[in-house]
Amino acid sequence: MDLLGPLRVSRDGVEVPLPSVKQRLLLAGLLLRPNEVVGTDELLAVLWSDEPPASATANLRTYVHGLRRALGPSGRERITATAGGYLIRLSPGERDLDRFDAAVARGRASLAAGEPEQAAMHLADALDMWRGAPLSDLPHSPLLARRIRRLVERRLLAEEDHAAARLAAGAAAGVIERLRALVEQHPLRQRAWAHLMTALYHTGDVSGALDAFQQARGALAEQTGLDPGPELVRLRDGILHHRLASGAPGPAIGGPAAGGPATGGPVTGNPAARQRDDRRPAQLPLALPRFIGREPELSRLDHWLDDGTAGPTTVVISAVSGMAGVGKTALALRWAHRVADRFPDGQLYLNLRGYDDVDAVSAAEALRSFLETLGVSDARIPTTTDARIGLYRSLLATRRMLILLDNARDSDQVRPLLPGTGFCAVVITSRDQLNGLIRVEGAKPLTLNVLTEQESRNLLGNWLGAERIDGEPDAVTGIIDAAGRLPLALSIVAARMAAKPTLPLTAFATELRRHEALLDALDDGDVRRVFSWSYRALSEQAAELFRLLGLHPGPDLTAGVAAALSGQTPAAVTAPLRELTRLHLLTEHQPGRYVLHDLLRTYAAELAASGTRDDHRRAAYQRLYDHYLHQAYPAARLLQPQWAPIPPMPQLPDSLATPLAGRQAALDWFAAERRVLVRIVRQAADTGFGTYAWQLAWALTAFLAPHGLWQDQLTVQQIAVASAETAGDLGGQAMANRMLARAALRLNRHDVAERRLECALKLYERIGDLTGQAQTLHSRTELAYEVGKPQDALVYGRQALRLHRLANSAAGEGRTLNAIGYIYATTGEYELAIASCTEALALQEKIDDRNGQAATLDSLGFAHERLGAHEHAVDLYERSIRLFRDSADRYHEAETLVRLGDVRATMGDLAAAGKAWRRATEIYDSLGDPAADDTRSRLARLDGK
Repeated sequence: MDLLGPLRVSRDGVEVPLPSVKQRLLLAGLLLRPNEVVGTDELLAVLWSDEPPASATANLRTYVHGLRRALGPSGRERITATAGGYLIRLSPGERDLDRFDAAVARGRASLAAGEPEQAAMHLADALDMWRGAPLSDLPHSPLLARRIRRLVERRLLAEEDHAAARLAAGAAAGVIERLRALVEQHPLRQRAWAHLMTALYHTGDVSGALDAFQQARGALAEQTGLDPGPELVRLRDGILHHRLASGAPGPAIGGPAAGGPATGGPVTGNPAARQRDDRRPAQLPLALPRFIGREPELSRLDHWLDDGTAGPTTVVISAVSGMAGVGKTALALRWAHRVADRFPDGQLYLNLRGYDDVDAVSAAEALRSFLETLGVSDARIPTTTDARIGLYRSLLATRRMLILLDNARDSDQVRPLLPGTGFCAVVITSRDQLNGLIRVEGAKPLTLNVLTEQESRNLLGNWLGAERIDGEPDAVTGIIDAAGRLPLALSIVAARMAAKPTLPLTAFATELRRHEALLDALDDGDVRRVFSWSYRALSEQAAELFRLLGLHPGPDLTAGVAAALSGQTPAAVTAPLRELTRLHLLTEHQPGRYVLHDLLRTYAAELAASGTRDDHRRAAYQRLYDHYLHQAYPAARLLQPQWAPIPPMPQLPDSLATPLAGRQAALDWFAAERRVLVRIVRQAADTGFGTYAWQLAWALTAFLAPHGLWQDQLTVQQIAVASAETAGDLGGQAMANRMLARAALRLNRHDVAERRLECALKLYERIGDLTGQAQTLHSRTELAYEVGKPQDALVYGRQALRLHRLANSAAGEGRTLNAIGYIYATTGEYELAIASCTEALALQEKIDDRNGQAATLDSLGFAHERLGAHEHAVDLYERSIRLFRDSADRYHEAETLVRLGDVRATMGDLAAAGKAWRRATEIYDSLGDPAADDTRSRLARLDGK
C-alpha cells in the first residue's frame, strides 16, 4: 500500500481498483495511522473537511464496508471497528512509507558509523520510492493536508541527509544539481543552502558558493523578514577565509544530521563508536537455580544456533511454546545464559506480558525500551512505531546479540521486534504456537511438554533430598500425578514439603488427593487444584493477604503496598509475605519488590472476588489508591516545585504513605513505580475512583514529562479526562485536557493538542482559574511556535503573561517572559528579547527559580551572541551552565556548553572552545545521547585547523 505519490494498493502484484474517491480518502486516513485506532471524528474530517453531512456517520460505515470488500478476503480482518473509530492492521514494510523510513534509518546509521558511501546508497534508495507528491490524486482536507506536509518534511530531511552523505564521501559535484532544485522549491531551508554552498566551494566555485549565500539571504528576507542563521553566516565566513577542510560537509544546520543522525546510538560497524560504548547490554534475568532436565530441548536450541549462524545475514528465531507453568521461561533463560558468551554485543530481554489483561507491552513501548538500551536518547527516539522499527533493525544489523522475548501473546506482538538481518538470535516464549512466525519468518518451533516422570522425581529430589524421595516412592508418585508433572505446580508443592521436613510425604499425597475434585482438571493446563491445596495450607493471615494481593494490578508491589491493601502496618505483613514467598506463591524478584506469577494473580483475584465482601474490597481499593496518591503527590512536588499544586484527596487517617527524603528519592521512587502507576490510574478509573485516577495522573506527569515518556503521559491523561468527566470535576477535566495536549504536542499530534487546549481553556474560564488559563495559553505559545507561527506564539505568550500577573503566579510569569524573549530572539528582535528575558531573570532570582534562571540566562546568551556581544554572551552561558549543573539538569547543561564553545570559537579562543565541547561530549556520552557525535565533529574540525 503506497502513499508516496498517488494512492496505490496492490494484492499479489496486481493493482486493486478503488473507484470511489471517498473510499480512497478513507483508506488514506487509516494508512497514515496504521495499527492504531483512528477516531470517527478524524475520519469524518478527512472525508468531508469541516462540513460533514447529517448522514456522515452512516455513510462512513458504508464506505468501510465497500473498502473491506475491495481489499478482498483479508479486508474484514485488516479493517476492524473499535470503540470510537476504526483500525487498519498492517505488517512492517507493507507501506512504501515504512520502507522509506527504514531505508532512511539505515542511511543515518551508516552516516553515524563513518560510512558515507553506504549512507548515500541507502538514502538514495529511500528517495527513489517517491513517485510524486503524497496522495496527489486525492482532495486534501485541512487535516489531510497537515499530515501530508509532515510526509514532505521527512522527504526533505532525507534529501538533505543524502546531500550530507555525498559530501562526506567526496562527491560534491554530484549533488549540486539536486540541491539547486531543492532550494528553488523550498528556498527557506537553510540546511539545504549550506550543503549547496559547501558543494560549490569544494568544486572550486567559491564565487558561486558566496552567491548562493546571497540568494538564501534574499529569500529569507523576502519571505520571513529574517536574516540567515548564525550557522549559515559562519559557513559563509569559512568560505571567505578558506577554512573548510577538503571533503568536509560544513557545519550542521538543523535536521536529523545536525549533531548526529536522528537514529542516534552506537553503531557496531564503527570502531570508534564501539570503543565509546562500554555499556554492553546484559539484560538477562537470573536463571532459576533449581532447573532440572530438558537436555533434549537445550540440545535442539544449540543445534539451531550452530546451523543458523553459518550464513552472513542470518537471524535465528526459536519459538518455545507450551502451557502456562510448563517452564518455558526457565528453559529459555537456562539456554540463554549458557550461550551468552557467543554474543559479544550483549543480550536484550523483555517480558512482553502477553497474557496480562491489563498491560501487555505494545510494540511501540517495547521498541522504546530496546532503543534506550541500545543507547538512543529519549529525544532521538522516533514517535511512530514504524520509524522505531526501522531504527531498531538498523542498529541491530551489524551487531551480534541475543534477544529473549518472554511471554508473547501472538506473532503480531513479536514481529515488530525481530531484527531484519544480521547475526542475532531471537528466542520467544509463548503459550501460543506462533504459527505465523513459523510460516512467514521461518522460526524454529519447540513445543515444551510437562516433565517426564524421572525429571519430576529429580525436581522433587532437588528440593527434598534423595533420601526422603527414595524412602516413600509411592507417595512421590502420587504427588507427581496430582501435580500433573507441571514444573510450576511441582515447585509450589515441593516448597511446602521442604518447609515441613518431619512430615511424611504420604500425608501430603493424601491431602492433594482430597482436593482433586474441587477444581478443574490439570489436563487442560488449569493448576487451580495445586494452588488451592497450597492456599488452604496457609495461615489465616497469609491467606487473607494473598486474596488482597489479587486486587493489585501488578506487575509488582512492595511490602508497604501490601500493608496498605490489608490495612495493617508493614511490620504486621512481614511474616505473611515471608510465608507466601517461602511457599512460592509470591516471588521477591528484586530486593523489597514482590511479583505474582500471572496464573497465581488470576487465582488470587478469583478468590478476592468470591471470598471478600464488596465493602471490604472497596475499602481495600481506596487504601491502595490513597497510598499511591500520597506517595506520588509529594514526590511530584519535589520534582516540579514550580508547578501550581492541586488539592489532593484527603489522606486516610490510617494511611501508611510517608514523604520521601528529597528530589533523588522522588526520582528513584517514580522510576521504580512508573509501570505500576500507569496501571493504577487505569484501575482506579475502572473501579469507580475517578478523582484518585486524575490526581494520580497529574502527579505521574511530573516524572513522565521531563523524561520524554509522552506515550505514557498520553495514556494516563486520556484516562484522567474521562475520569474527571465522570466525576463532574471541571478543574480535573481542565487539568487533564491541558496535560493531554502537552503529550500530543510532543508526539507531533498538533491537531489533537489544539483541540485539547481549546477545551482546557474553556473549562478554566468557566471555573475562573486564571493560573490554569495562563498555563494553557503558555502551551498554545509552544504549539504555535512548533508549527511555524512565531507571531501567533507571541500573541498567546502576551495573553498568558497578563493572566499570570493577574493570578500573582511569579513562576509562571518568569517562564512566560523567557518564552516570549526566546521567540523574539529567533525572529531577530534581539533588543526586545533581551528586555523580556532580563525582566524574567529578575523575577526568577527573587523567587529562587534556579532552573528557570538557567533557561533564561541561556536565552540571553543566545540573543547577545547574535548581536556580536561575545564576551557578555560567554558570561551568560557560563552562569547558565552553573545553574543547570546545580539543578542536575545535565542535558541542558550540555546544550549550553555547546553554544559556549561556539561563541568561544568565533572569538578565536579555540582552547576554551575545545574545553567546552569536550565537557559537553562527556555529558552526552554519559546520557547515551547521540548529540555527542556533533560535539566530536566540532572537536575534529578544531584539531584540523
